[in-house]
Amino acid sequence: MHLEFRHLRTIKAIHDAGGLARAADQLHITQSALSHQIKGLEDQAGVELFVRRSKPLKLSAAGMKLLRLAEKILPEVEALELDFEGVQSGRSGRLHIAIECHACFEWLFPVLEEFRKAWPDVDVDIRPGLAFDAMPALQKETVDLVVSSDPEDLEGIEFSPLFDYEPVFVAASKHPLAQKPYVEAEDFRDETLITYPVDRSRLDVFTELLTPAKVAPKAIRQAELTAVILLLVASQRGVAVLPDWVVREVKYSSDYVTRPITKNGLNKRLYAAIRSDEAQLPYMSHFLRLARTEPVKLQRM
Repeated sequence: MHLEFRHLRTIKAIHDAGGLARAADQLHITQSALSHQIKGLEDQAGVELFVRRSKPLKLSAAGMKLLRLAEKILPEVEALELDFEGVQSGRSGRLHIAIECHACFEWLFPVLEEFRKAWPDVDVDIRPGLAFDAMPALQKETVDLVVSSDPEDLEGIEFSPLFDYEPVFVAASKHPLAQKPYVEAEDFRDETLITYPVDRSRLDVFTELLTPAKVAPKAIRQAELTAVILLLVASQRGVAVLPDWVVREVKYSSDYVTRPITKNGLNKRLYAAIRSDEAQLPYMSHFLRLARTEPVKLQRM
């Protein structure tokens, strides 16, 4: 039996309308074409689908089984059609984000809160990009956007600049290095450096300062949460280097000091890596605009 969606729509329309004439009007076909379609369907099924000479026209037992199928399948088909229309118009879609920057949660959540209000039909998810290779996942369409500070030359991928930031030195206000106007690589040699639990290749203090200078801190201590890092620093358990958007409140606390790294400071740029063919999606463009403006508010607080 070759069953099509139009057959299911026909069965339901006749049942709802109670007659061929009204059903044909609903389906925008002639009554003759509708009768021909029913005859062809009954020939395929080998049974009558309607009780003849009944007014209004009623479904037979076999017809009722087909109606139940129509009532189950047609709403799902209509929902899928609406989803496809949303994707085509840019109203809906998927935005699964991988983060290579451990501290980025500090500014990303306010961005996503604003994004959610504007694009409720976009499926949003976050995957920390520290446990897997984020860029290959982006190319394979496992994720849709990667937040990274390390642009690469990858086919089909473009790196859209988000904002510049400054990694800054954080120490307890009574720490000896607090008296310096800025810190240099050698200042870390006798210090315990408190970092997020990530590889050194993903920490600005190493890639931009310590590794090029061939300097290693006395010890490294790791903490998952920014609040814990700051607590350990205030307790003089070590020093830290954090992005300026993370330490916005530290500037107003007497427990800490922040200092530039090197006389001229360090300057870094954060990027959103996306697939080139999705750059013009309306919701993607809006997310990028939010990601460029919301973090700057945190830096200015």
